[in-house]
Amino acid sequence: MKYYTEDHIWVEIRGDEATVGISQYAVDELGEIQGIELPPEDEDVIVGDDIGALEFAHDDMTIYAPLSGTITAINEELESDPELIDESPEDKGWICKINNIDDSELDDMMNETGYRKFLRSLKH
Repeated sequence: MKYYTEDHIWVEIRGDEATVGISQYAVDELGEIQGIELPPEDEDVIVGDDIGALEFAHDDMTIYAPLSGTITAINEELESDPELIDESPEDKGWICKINNIDDSELDDMMNETGYRKFLRSLKH
């Protein structure tokens, strides 16, 4: 199941691992990606920590940790092909994986239905 933050970060939980990326909405709003700064592996993070950045044609986006835990993997393909985020932000364009997560932190996020409702509220 996917969860979303108001900062347009998504989290997909599989077992005790969370895959993290940015939403299609963020890509649509910010334009074509120009560069990426990925987080270091094996780093312990707390919700809200700055874990990376994306440079877009029109703006930059800081990536904040949506969950506390340990970054156990980064999508190394993005270093040579950041356009994967443009092409597939909610699948192949994932940014990192976090283990040792605290499931209770998911309570502060939106499910897909809630996120769609949130996006509609932004257009008013």
